[in-house]
Amino acid sequence: MNKTSINGLLKRGSMFIFSQDHFSSLMEIDSHQKRDRLLDLGAGDGMVTRQMASFFNEVFVTEMSTTMKWRLNEHGFKLLDTEEWFSDTQEKYDVISCLNLLDRCERPIEILEHIRSMLKPGSGRLLLAIVLPFSPYVEFGVGNHQMQHLNICGKTFEEQVQSLTKNVLEPLGYVLERFTRLPYLCEGDLHHSFYYLSDAVFVLSLK
Repeated sequence: MNKTSINGLLKRGSMFIFSQDHFSSLMEIDSHQKRDRLLDLGAGDGMVTRQMASFFNEVFVTEMSTTMKWRLNEHGFKLLDTEEWFSDTQEKYDVISCLNLLDRCERPIEILEHIRSMLKPGSGRLLLAIVLPFSPYVEFGVGNHQMQHLNICGKTFEEQVQSLTKNVLEPLGYVLERFTRLPYLCEGDLHHSFYYLSDAVFVLSLK
């Protein structure tokens, strides 16, 4: 059993990226005027998804870990298959969130391409969070290595933000609307009470 599944079984390892108020401000969404559909990719135990859920009529999620899927079902979210969420291109989403997933999946470019095909034309938005400096590690894969390379250059946080935008997101047809830097917090273990990383968070529309 991998670390994520162990955390799911023990109900540990919850993440925090933003509050409901911060999400509302970042996405320019009002809970009194709900959007229709949210899809949260790699939703983990659903604690971050909960911060977004009240702004949408329907909330869909994907997750690889079996025990984390149990937690998502407890929240009442609609669980989609990780290999099929992009198959019905007639069912578009108002917002797709991809939070700290691109550095943990085998094919990050493929995921970005699928997201583009599943956003509502004109109004759809991608909420993307990624830990920088970029250090990929694939938990659910062969050899823990990515099969697709993200062309992210530079050594500093700022250099990698610019590189990700220019070398990856823009060529794939995304337009940067807003950007912020947020602390990415995770429940700790016997050695540390919590872990802290720096998240680059992007709000992106389609060209």
